[in-house]
Amino acid sequence: MQALLDAIQRSAPSGDACRVFHGRGGLYPGCEQWTLDFFAPVWVLTSFKPADDAELALIHAALTDQWGKLAPGQPLNWVYQCRHSSLPHGHADTRLMAGAVPDPHVVTEAGARYAVHVLRGQNHGLFLDMAEGRRWVREHATDNPGLKVLNLFAYTCAFSVAALQGGAASVLNVDMSHGAIGIGQHNHALNGLQAGARFLAHDIFSTWGKITRSGPYGLVIVDPPSHQKGSFVATKDYARLMRRLPDLLAPGGHALLCLNAPELGVAFLQDQMQALAPELVFQQRLANPADFADVSADRSLKVLAYRLVD
Repeated sequence: MQALLDAIQRSAPSGDACRVFHGRGGLYPGCEQWTLDFFAPVWVLTSFKPADDAELALIHAALTDQWGKLAPGQPLNWVYQCRHSSLPHGHADTRLMAGAVPDPHVVTEAGARYAVHVLRGQNHGLFLDMAEGRRWVREHATDNPGLKVLNLFAYTCAFSVAALQGGAASVLNVDMSHGAIGIGQHNHALNGLQAGARFLAHDIFSTWGKITRSGPYGLVIVDPPSHQKGSFVATKDYARLMRRLPDLLAPGGHALLCLNAPELGVAFLQDQMQALAPELVFQQRLANPADFADVSADRSLKVLAYRLVD
């Protein structure tokens, strides 16, 4: 775990939420189980294997020393979460190791504010690896005045905040989780962006009528879970989304397809798009944040931009 300790010693996070150490990327042999994030003012350590008391004590000492340099006189706040196959699916052992977590807890990214909840569940309310996707959406909205956006699997609607920040005219956010949509509405309020945002807490696959009637859209964002029982399984359900894209998009409109499944490479998306929606032309794959560097481009997060031919 020396690479993790070294990363802590070098860390100097800004005010924005960020990843400090990404052992999951495979660049640090022996540290694949560890990630460390900074959701100011809280450090969040995640292990995908059980950690013993001695390991946690070393990490605590490293965080204490570095935080003393970064924020003299300020209390150290850090959370440890263990995600392991021995735990029930979707569950994690989460512990407050030192200090406290603000309530409410609001973090920033690129001038936007987002509510997070680092002591509850595996997903904290903001996926840090999608920062470049949000930047692309913000810039795309700026470059396309009056943009009408459809945000599928919206979760807490961070893409919507980015789009409206960039000047989008409207965003329709759709997610089956009422709780996530509620946080998404709060995120819009935090940023003074209520105007232009709509929210549907519905199952996407049974809501196509409402979604289609609100179109066509200049940008459709598709960011589903890779495998969520009862909701979405990429290997069988992504194709159902792709078939809909030509009818949802305005001529010249764009689709942003996201997939975070290490077992499915870029070809999984590209081959199916070519077969199921050939009217959409591949434009680019967005680079992932440097903090999420991975030994395998195919294994890492995939964010692909497509354009519907005029």
